[in-house]
Amino acid sequence: MASVIVRNLTDETHRALKARAHEHGRSMEAEIRAILDEAIEDQPRRGLGTLLSSIRQESGGVDLDITRDRSVYEPLDLS
Repeated sequence: MASVIVRNLTDETHRALKARAHEHGRSMEAEIRAILDEAIEDQPRRGLGTLLSSIRQESGGVDLDITRDRSVYEPLDLS
């Protein structure tokens, strides 16, 4: 399993995490894991196509005028 270190928490955040963990009857580490798991579960998974489409929409998109090359080609001679 992966590990993460979070530095520079404010004293207020540290106290709030400790209190929340106590309310739920678990360690602070377990509470932080639960918070992160809950945050990730709320996010719908997006596929690559959806992600690329949203990037295109945000950037205004680009329409390319590309036509297929239909010229006859010579096969490559590998001898």
